[in-house]
Amino acid sequence: MRRRSPPGPVGDRHWSGSARLAALCAGVFAALTLLIDWDASTLTAPRALLWTALSAAIFVMLLPHRVTAGPGWLAVRSPLRRQTVRTDALTSLQQYGDVSTHLVLRDAYGHRLELDPRVLATNPFLWHELDTGVRRSLERGTLRQGTDVLEHLGRQIDGETAQAVLRASGLS
Repeated sequence: MRRRSPPGPVGDRHWSGSARLAALCAGVFAALTLLIDWDASTLTAPRALLWTALSAAIFVMLLPHRVTAGPGWLAVRSPLRRQTVRTDALTSLQQYGDVSTHLVLRDAYGHRLELDPRVLATNPFLWHELDTGVRRSLERGTLRQGTDVLEHLGRQIDGETAQAVLRASGLS
């Protein structure tokens, strides 16, 4: 049985929770620093501006990249830039790192995208869109490097999914 993705673009279903956590951490930092500075009677407008700017910087650093996908494309957006590749015209797929791995995808149009593979493992619709695009790239003959990385990642994701199903059903 073939799974179908929902119509339109799909995104990381955990992103909004992670974004709220980043906002909460930055807000707590701002509140604590302003409160401590106020309690010490050293709070001035420039210092308040400094604490606010540092809180904003913390928010930007903690905010996760937003991953979305649709038929034939995958995009990763951060506060500073947006990367998009055509998954139906991929030329290479590489995985780097041992502890904190990331995928690098390149398409025939010269675009490059970096992605945390855990996002794909926790979002079946994103994985499905990427897998469908990779199959089209293989059919068209554009994907020449990285099929082994994708097969390994697919086995890993399928294994994690099977373990999650077994845990949920009480068999593991």
